Amino acid sequence: MTGRQEKGAMAGNEWLNGYLEAILDAGGGKGLEAGSLSGRGEREPPWAATSLVPHLKFSPTKYFVEEVVNSFDEADLYKTWIKVIAMRNTRERNNRLENMCWRIWHLARKKKQIEREDARRLTKRRLEREQGHKDAAEDLSELSEGEKEKENGGQQAGPLNERMSRINSDLRIWSDDDETKRLYIVLISLHGLVRGENMELGRDSDTGGQVKYVVELARALAATKGVHRVDLLTRQISSPDVDWSYGEPVEMLSRASDVESNGDGCGAYVIRLPCGPRDRYLAKESLWPHIPEFVDRALAHITNVARALRDQTDDGKPTWPYVIHGHYADAGEVAARLSGSLNVPMVMTGHSLGRNKFEQLLKQGRLSREDINSTYHIMRRIEAEELGLDAAEMVVTSTRQEIEEQWGLYDGFDLKIERKLRVRRRRGVSCLGRHMPRMVVIPPGMDFSYVTMDSPDGEGDLQSLIGQDRAHARRNLPPIWSEVTRFFTNPHKPMILALSRPDPKKNVTTLLKAFGQSRSLRELANLTLILGNRDDVEEMPASSSTVLTTVLKLIDKYDLYGQVAYPKHHKQSEVPHIYRLAAKTKGVFINPALVEPFGLTLIEAAAYGLPVVATKNGGPVDILKTLNNGLLVDPHDQNAISNALLKLVADKGLWLECRKNGLKNIHRFSWPEHCRNYLSHVEHCRSRHPGTRLDVAPRAEEPMSDSLKDVDDLSIRFSVEGGGDLKANGDIAAVLDALRRHRSEHTHHDLAADGNSSMGYYPGRRRRLFVIAADCYDSEGRIAVGVLKGIVGKVAAAAGPDGRTGLVISTGSTVAETIEALNVCRIAPSDLDALICSSGSEVCYPWKDLASDADYSAYVDYRWPGEHIRSAVPRLAKLGGAGEEDAAAEVDAMELDEKACGSHCYAYSLKVGAKARKTDELRQRLRMRGFRCNLVYTRACTRLNVVPLFASRAQALRYLWIRWGVELSEMVTFVGEKGDTDAEELHLGLHRAVVLGGSVVAGPEVSAQHGSERLLRSEESYKREDVVPSQCPNVAGVAGDYSVQDILDVLASLGVK
Repeated sequence: MTGRQEKGAMAGNEWLNGYLEAILDAGGGKGLEAGSLSGRGEREPPWAATSLVPHLKFSPTKYFVEEVVNSFDEADLYKTWIKVIAMRNTRERNNRLENMCWRIWHLARKKKQIEREDARRLTKRRLEREQGHKDAAEDLSELSEGEKEKENGGQQAGPLNERMSRINSDLRIWSDDDETKRLYIVLISLHGLVRGENMELGRDSDTGGQVKYVVELARALAATKGVHRVDLLTRQISSPDVDWSYGEPVEMLSRASDVESNGDGCGAYVIRLPCGPRDRYLAKESLWPHIPEFVDRALAHITNVARALRDQTDDGKPTWPYVIHGHYADAGEVAARLSGSLNVPMVMTGHSLGRNKFEQLLKQGRLSREDINSTYHIMRRIEAEELGLDAAEMVVTSTRQEIEEQWGLYDGFDLKIERKLRVRRRRGVSCLGRHMPRMVVIPPGMDFSYVTMDSPDGEGDLQSLIGQDRAHARRNLPPIWSEVTRFFTNPHKPMILALSRPDPKKNVTTLLKAFGQSRSLRELANLTLILGNRDDVEEMPASSSTVLTTVLKLIDKYDLYGQVAYPKHHKQSEVPHIYRLAAKTKGVFINPALVEPFGLTLIEAAAYGLPVVATKNGGPVDILKTLNNGLLVDPHDQNAISNALLKLVADKGLWLECRKNGLKNIHRFSWPEHCRNYLSHVEHCRSRHPGTRLDVAPRAEEPMSDSLKDVDDLSIRFSVEGGGDLKANGDIAAVLDALRRHRSEHTHHDLAADGNSSMGYYPGRRRRLFVIAADCYDSEGRIAVGVLKGIVGKVAAAAGPDGRTGLVISTGSTVAETIEALNVCRIAPSDLDALICSSGSEVCYPWKDLASDADYSAYVDYRWPGEHIRSAVPRLAKLGGAGEEDAAAEVDAMELDEKACGSHCYAYSLKVGAKARKTDELRQRLRMRGFRCNLVYTRACTRLNVVPLFASRAQALRYLWIRWGVELSEMVTFVGEKGDTDAEELHLGLHRAVVLGGSVVAGPEVSAQHGSERLLRSEESYKREDVVPSQCPNVAGVAGDYSVQDILDVLASLGVK
């Protein structure tokens, strides 16, 4: 070992010894376990930290343990341990130090083991994703003879780059001249505090740039010719911790000038919908279980608007949204569900992506995979983003880097496959059932109407602010100017401006170090840090508090008093004045973030004539390429940051050139330009979308139909008040006969003049629907006829004979299997309003006939791979890692069940006890190959139904709601304690759910009940609590020996009377 190495080793051990001594002083390593490494038991979840009244707990022991584990290797710890053993004596402190060295060494080894395991998992997943994309690319590269002839009959193909450049040649730029369009656009931004004026940006981590972006986008779209209405849907919050305005159901966003400029447009609105507990503000990590409720309320709002806009037109058709646009993962899932319910195009913007964050957290090594998932609910977020890719026609990104380096991590997207699919579509060649959303780069816009440009040579305002008569002059100047300049000894110096949240990722501390260590820069310029708003640093969230504390320490360390401004408060309306002040001093704006997804502040600064210095990681690369008004730097290199700032500030010619370039090119980031690009791409993607044929039931003018006017004369009465009971094994024929006799032949009305379309039928004036969705099967996957008979009988009795409540059966079995079971139960299928079969892929109306609803079939057909997926499922469903014989056996364990297949369902039979992949794992493998499907294990894990992406039992209920006009709040699903893998969805949303005890047949073991949940999710996936709320007021249950009266009592408790 050289002298330098020995000196370095000694220095390292001195730091290590110092940390170990600090641990002993802080508590002696008591309770030092593996949990200390991950922060388990010490760390509060982010939604606690971001609550409006945060309370934080700091552990010095945890801090120093993490420093030791992350900063030193095993050799350093071993040397220290040997040294302690050699100096062993009877002193208690030395014995504790020896014991602590060994335990921390064990933690370090465990940390490395976890890191290796996480790296192995990431590598395995990457290889699987690459293999899946490779398989899809190879399939798409092979053309049939007919396809080759079609290709050769077209234009001669050139090099790949030339072919790609011609793909978008049919994209038409949106024209403002076409005023005949009356578009209705829906934007969704679920989390955070959203309002049009005085936005509280930076109040918490959920209320940032995304809130400002969606509000301004809504306004800009509403001001565009041809756009009639824009709705921005968000969560309604009626909490005493936030302003009352967030509880208002509707807020007008458009200004009077915007409405006037757009002719007959009715403007933009913030629509706030209840979701989850109304009296609490929830961080985005806590919103996942409440997504279905938001979907249902959003669907109700959109349906009402479509009906109202229909009444304003001459064609009599509902005006469905032109596009539904989800922002972030949570709103992306909402948009996907709504797109599936209405069959209209969906667009998604990620803003920030979960898989990228997940991999970064794993590499940091401070949290284990399990802790990351439980703390950030990251796997639930990733699945929502994957679902968004499944459903989206288009994904809007800010930069090309976001496409290649972030979206490229997802199973559902591969850039090469997406390009191949575009080529095939353009040539009229089959895409073989594959789909990839189109990624388009559309930089966010900016409203330049409020930008007032000052001459960089005029210092009149600034001189007035700091001159002798400053008290009088300040009356006419922005108050924020004096708030900033009061920090400076010499306000005449050029101002270096940084504006961001106090977030570690924004890298403000590195900027401050660069400024403090550069004497030339300190002599030449001042530094202004606008880091959100604060009252007390100690009451802020942990990450923000840490950043601000470090800033204050660095100012003191480098003695930067009089040179750095860090005001505590500023209003959003004052931000333009801050830019103006920096430009007036001939300053520079800097964004030193470690990674910046886009960099909207760079555009804002350029609009006020400020040259910029920006991180080279992310969106600023594209922005500076367009504006040509600044320099890119490595955010980790302090010297590079200081040199770039010094170059721009000191070279007046360069400063002026960057200023002119920014002002000349800034129009490319205006909102009108953004909206034209956006609507052009949406119109292009709509050309590939079939569009919706969905109609809405007319509003009833009369309270009830004529078929029900004889209800009061019914002689039959059911004794449910006086203790009468209907046994499960009793004779229900009398009940059903009575119901049948008193149904008028006109109960089911024909709305169509010709009666040819199923769109023309709906079952009378139903006020309510009882949906029997209990998945009752025996151990061999056969329908438990006796249990089904009892359920139908009791639910029918609870519905009553007055015709106000209709009956629907929802099941994973086929129509034929369901009809056969009903016949065995002696239940006439014609007594039912609808059958939802094959896991929601088929809907029919037995009171009419047993033919599938053609409109529903067309409604779910979109993106259905059809025969192309037929052979792929058994191959991908087998479990890997076995020998060749075992692998072959797994293929034989799943085979196509021809009798159970339908036009939109491929059914595969599984042998009892056979091993197969769980739904999330199989869905992942299909996504990698471009297939978009919904997978449901049914009939006690003996059958796998592969159905279209937008087909499900829950979606079928939404379809009936729109078609028949029966509100979801008036639907009741009767489900079992266990069921198919889609049973969870039937508990969620606005409809009521009654859990029927004993509806699942028990197996040989007392605890063995025949549901399919064991094949729902893998251990690495998200948990049930991420889907189902811990407390749901719309769900109640009855015990296994329930009676009709018990059902009525439960319904009454749910508000169903």
